[in-house]
Amino acid sequence: MPEPVVLVLDADPSPRLGRLTGRARVLRTGAAVVAARVADAVVLVVWDFAAVAVREAWPGEGPRPRWVHAASAGVDRLLCPELAASDTVLTNARGIFERSIAEYVAGLVLAFAKDLPTTLALQREHRWHHREGQQVAGSRAVVVGAGPIGREITRLLHGLGVQVALVGRTARRTIHGIEDLGPLAARADWVISAVPLTPSTYGMFDTRFFGVLQPSARFINVGRGASVVEADLVEALNRRWLAGSALDVFREEPLGEESPLWDVPGLLVSPQLSGDTAGWRDRLGEQFVTMYERWADGHPLPNVVDKERGYVPSTDNSEDPDGT
Repeated sequence: MPEPVVLVLDADPSPRLGRLTGRARVLRTGAAVVAARVADAVVLVVWDFAAVAVREAWPGEGPRPRWVHAASAGVDRLLCPELAASDTVLTNARGIFERSIAEYVAGLVLAFAKDLPTTLALQREHRWHHREGQQVAGSRAVVVGAGPIGREITRLLHGLGVQVALVGRTARRTIHGIEDLGPLAARADWVISAVPLTPSTYGMFDTRFFGVLQPSARFINVGRGASVVEADLVEALNRRWLAGSALDVFREEPLGEESPLWDVPGLLVSPQLSGDTAGWRDRLGEQFVTMYERWADGHPLPNVVDKERGYVPSTDNSEDPDGT
């Protein structure tokens, strides 16, 4: 019996899949030719998490992969209607990035509270200017997105003494429903978005939302770029409706040199690095190999995405079942 074909939509550096030798035939492809090869694959690994080629290459009829694995938390770049309607199983890299992203958010909260950006700017100018910082303990945060990333952010901020309200699409035990977001955000020092991109989250952070925030509030987005109406955020910052913001994700990536976001006062721009800590690619590769071995041995796959919702729903009753 021939070995199953595992097709990797590649990116540099490539994943280490040596453990699959003898169990699968691993082929690597680029975005330009994936359409010609995807129908022959039993498994498609979307290693290039920024690629949108799968949406264009997915076969509507005929042979198609039985399983697609995204080496990322978000799947919106590849989840086309044809894939959603097929019987192909879609999985993601849930479990790899949660702690790293939570640490990044905690670092931003501390940096904003202690006014580190101004300190660095004053050092470059050789200026000595004493100021008072903000105490993090006792401040209030709203984390929007009750999936694993949002819950890990909540745990880490609790450890800093922050009073955190976790918001999901539906209320459940210790999780607030989306209808509570406005009143909670109006009293928050920190608003952190960790939402997946779905029809209900697209453009949810807009002029109306930023208008309810306190002038001292900061907004942080480590979820999906398209959940923020960037022009509205720029206007809100220029009008000082809020004290600052940090974006790690954007509608268009990479962010172009001409983008006005680079020069907005109070806005910290980072190139989607919140989840990327040393060894993250190796962990992604190891995760997929372990999943493949389980799958090949007949065990159910973990991290199965609900293709209608666009994320992995929780199976724990204590968590938000909607993942947002």
